[in-house]
This record gives sequence, C-alpha cells and structure tokens, in this order.
Amino acid sequence: MWQWMSDVTTSRVDKVFVGRNSELVALRGVLAITGPQVVHVYGIAGIGKTALLARLATEARDLGASVIRLDCRHIEPTEQGFLHALEGTIGGGDPGMDALVERLGWLGPKVLIALDTYEVFRLLDTWLRQIFVPLLPDNVRILFFSRQRPLDNWFSAPGWGRLVQCVPVLPLSQTEAKALLSMHGIKEEDAVSLARATHGHPLALTLAATASRENHARSWPQETVLQHAVDELSRMFLADVEDPVSRHVLQGAVVLRRATVTLLQALFPEFAPQDAYERLRRLPFVEGVHDGLIIHEAVRDSLARTLHASDPSRYLDYRRSAWRQLVSEAQSAASDDLWRYTADMLYLIENPVVREAFFPTGTALYTVEVAHPQDTELLTSIVRTHDGRQASELLLQWWRRLPQTFSIVRGQTGQVEGLYCKLRSDQIEPSWLFNDPVTAQWCSHIEQNPMQSGEVALFCRRWLSLNEGDSPSEIQAAVWLDLKRSYMELRPDLRRVYLTATDLGAYSQVAQRLGFEVLAGREVELDGVSYPSAVLDFGPTSVDGWLTGLAAAELGIKRAPALLDVEARQLILAAGPVALTPLEFGVMRYLTEHQGKAVSRSELLQHVWGTHYQGGSNVVDAIVRTLRRKLGHQSARIETLIGVGYRLR
Repeated sequence: MWQWMSDVTTSRVDKVFVGRNSELVALRGVLAITGPQVVHVYGIAGIGKTALLARLATEARDLGASVIRLDCRHIEPTEQGFLHALEGTIGGGDPGMDALVERLGWLGPKVLIALDTYEVFRLLDTWLRQIFVPLLPDNVRILFFSRQRPLDNWFSAPGWGRLVQCVPVLPLSQTEAKALLSMHGIKEEDAVSLARATHGHPLALTLAATASRENHARSWPQETVLQHAVDELSRMFLADVEDPVSRHVLQGAVVLRRATVTLLQALFPEFAPQDAYERLRRLPFVEGVHDGLIIHEAVRDSLARTLHASDPSRYLDYRRSAWRQLVSEAQSAASDDLWRYTADMLYLIENPVVREAFFPTGTALYTVEVAHPQDTELLTSIVRTHDGRQASELLLQWWRRLPQTFSIVRGQTGQVEGLYCKLRSDQIEPSWLFNDPVTAQWCSHIEQNPMQSGEVALFCRRWLSLNEGDSPSEIQAAVWLDLKRSYMELRPDLRRVYLTATDLGAYSQVAQRLGFEVLAGREVELDGVSYPSAVLDFGPTSVDGWLTGLAAAELGIKRAPALLDVEARQLILAAGPVALTPLEFGVMRYLTEHQGKAVSRSELLQHVWGTHYQGGSNVVDAIVRTLRRKLGHQSARIETLIGVGYRLR
C-alpha cells in the first residue's frame, strides 16, 4: 500500500534517531497539566535540535496534541510578520493578535507552538516575552529551539518562576555516538575512534561517517575533526554528484540564501531554470521550503569558502548576477514577500558591519525593552551622571512628555544598564521638536531637504550607558540593534535616521560604511559640550533600497539612475515611460549629466533656455515642479538647495 511522502521521510528520520532520553523526558513535561508553559531548547549548530523537535512532534500528536511548527528563517522578524505566519498556519482569516490567541484556545486541550531556528529572531525576543506569550491561553505551550541560550530576562521577570524551563541539547554519549555511526554503516572498530574524535556531535558524526567510508576511515586530530569532516563531506558530495550540470549548479547556488527558479536562471542562463532547480532539489543535503531551496549551511558555507578561494572571479560574478535579479524581483514584490528579498540581499553583503547590524552572531548580553514609570529614578540618575544640567533637562522633558519613546537596556540579571530615546517625525507635536535645540536642527534640515508625503524620519535623540555614556559599548550595540528592528517596522515609509553623540568621531568608521553623514554646521552646545548630529538618508526606496546600494558598492556594481532615455526623450519609471516637453527634457538632461553636483538656476537658464537673464529663474522652478510630478515616487531625487538651485541625487 502506498504511503504519503511525509510519512516516508519522517520514518527515515526516526530510524537514525538515537539517544536524547533526558531531553525527551524534559520536553514531555510540556504535555503535563503542571508542566512548564515556556521551554527553551538550545544547542550549537548541528547538535540535533530539529531532529529532537520532529520526535517530540510525533509523540505529541500521538497523544492528541496539536503541534504548530514555525521556522523563523522564513518569517519577517516583526510583530506583524510573526502574527501573519501564525495565522497562515492555524487559519482563522484574521491576523490580529487577539483573534489568533482566541483561535489557539479552541484548537484543543493541548497546543504546542514550536519556533525552530529561533536564533535569527532575536529582534522579536522582548515582544514575545512581554506581550505575546503572556496572552496565550493555558492550553498552549511555546517552545523555542535556538543555537543560543535564552536571555536571563525570561527567568528573572516577576511571575515567571516555574513557568519557564531550559533544555540544553548536549552531545551524544560515546555509546549513542557509536550507535549512530553503526546506523550509517560504520564498522564497530572504526566507530570507536570516530565517536571519540567527534565528541558526540551528531552532524560531525554523520559527516565523518560519510568521509570515513570514502577515505577508509582516516584518522584526524581531535581539534580539527569537525571542520575537516565538514570540508571533506563537501568535497565528497561534489565528487559524488556525477552529473556535471548538477555539480555546476550546486557550486554557484552556495552564494544564495535560498535558491529559486528565477535566481538559478540569472546565475546559469545556459541551463533550463526549472531543470536546474529540480536537479538541486534532489541532492540529499538540500531542503525544500515554501519559498525555495535551502542548502545545508555546513555544506553551503564550506563550498562557498572553497569557491571564493579557488575562483574569486566566478564567485563574484555569481553574487552580481544574484544582486541584479533580486533588485528586479523586489520592485514588484508583494508586501508579504518583501522581507524575503531583504534577507536575500543581506546575505549577499559580506561586510561584517552590515551583517552584524541586522543579524548579530554573538550571544546577546543585553535586552532592550520599553521603559516604565518605576524606571524613573534609575533613568534620571543615568542621564544626570553623563549630561549637564541643561542637556539633562531637555532629555528628561521628553521623558515627562512621552515616556513611551524611551527604552531601557537590561543586563543578564535584569539590572538597568542604559537607556535610549527615539522619536518619529510623524507622531510628535512640532512645537515640542522646535523647543529642543537638537531636534530643532533636525527639523530645519528636513525643511531644507524636504521628504515626500508619507515619508518618516526616525530621531534617535540620545543613548546612554550607565558606565560609558554615549561612547561605543555593548549597551550602545544593543541600542543600535533595536533601532534596526524599527527600520524594518517602518519601511517602506522610513526615509531618514537622525542621531547625536558627543563624540561622533568614535563611530566614524562604522557610520560611514553604513552611509551616515555628519551635518556640518548643525552642532548644538549645551553646558559647554558640543552635540553634533548625523543623518542616514535611505533614499526614496527606503531601507531595502539602502541595502541594495550597500550590496552594489561591495560587489563593485555601478548603479545608473536609469531615469532618462535620451534618445526617446522620456523618463524611464517602473510604471512605464513618461513623455517630456522640450524644456523638461533639457532640465532633466542637464541635471543627469551633473548628477550629485549642485546646479544653479542661472546655469539651467543659460544651458537650457540660452539666456543669462536672472529674473527669469521662476520658470526654472516651474519646470522642476512638473518634473517632480512626473517622477512620482522618485521626485525626491531632485533636491532643492536653498540659495543655490538643484541637485539630482
């Protein structure tokens, strides 16, 4: 009798599942009435967390529980992204949090929500802990499977107590390791040395077993065995992929976060894209997910390093082709799919400053959460420790007026270690902004460099660490990471970020690589201390356009504006070509030829109208207005320079 393919794959996973008795005993506790409501399962990469989750899900379903599995790699790390993914899994049609919570209460006597690869979801950890999890009905248990230990805040927060449990996933014992190797066909005499060398790491055991069979059980130094096994398996799989097309596709696809038909077509125009996709999908270390193919990270990273070292030109060409395809697809992507393209573009960026800014690889030591009235004394103390009387009063005035704009930074034991204040330009009383000399400078800059209707500026008014003030520190890094969450939530409306620090020079190297620009002449002196400002302008395409530009710069791609078709005398826009009058074309052509440079009205009158008459400059302004209307969403590309003229960005 035939079987469902999912049943076959589950059965195969079960056949190579060994050990984990202590972990399973702990996890089974979530099915008990008095068991924990939140469980954090953590362990290093390849240690077997996903296999453990699969076994638990099977047992739970056999006992009548409902199991909801979400892979955080494929969910936008915002409240809306998480709720949308949850709604797509449990149904109900309403992605609102209250409706989803009510729906969970109806699913059955016991419901398990399991979040796999939770380490990529750090931006949302505070919201889940403070908002979502406390709203869950008592029939729901939530499990986090992550490479990293949970933050201590999960345990130190009042009221949690025994509701939270940690389950570390440890290496297999020597007996379990040998049993796993035996399942992979390794003889007992060879299994002893391999089990000892790999220290019971399941992925290393599997990789070593494969390499051992092909290399007659060679012996490796213990300190290098895991990395050697990963590299060896990568080489062996390449050698064993007899089909040269599949091998070629695999070697190029390792530059991608996820492989799709269209991306493979861009990388390998010589192959039929659907055929290339199917060839890649059939490889044993490639996983099919709902939005593409994921190559196992151990194999992917090893092959990518090998390609980069052996053929850097080819490696770069693949990344450039992927960039061009992602740019093309993102322009017409639905809002629900936009996060995937953002993550894909981030994967192409190897600049560690940018990568770490969005997806930090280190263990988080601090959490950022909304400040509460009971934090007033500590918050005030930190502010007055580092700022003078005048500067302190300005910042504390924001606290009294808008306490919800303040966040505090807590250490591992829950103590307050820092703070920061962020404001949205579209949600603040304008008179309050102009009463603060720092934000007044930012508003003045916006008046001179207007944003389009609906665009938002984010004001990072101040960040302070208990010990370091606004100097570089782990507290400041936690603040900047939290700001990146705001970047994602506010796109595509977020246009600019403004910030101030007493020593911007300490951040110059990082800030310049991210695109920040110091606002010369807009320093504010308070209590004898200078507070300079900087701005990051994402451009008319917001955060995603900014990331696209960073990737292009790293890949050596020169991005042409592609706004003007000189031969057709038309604007080239996403919605289609737009005809220009002779004067509109003349102004646009001159601005394009001098892109990035200031162009005076008298220059335009001379070169477009053929006159030096200064009194006719109002005709230039009239033509620029019509050009901006025709440019639509890209109208901000033509900047007004007060007292000078215009500049095409």
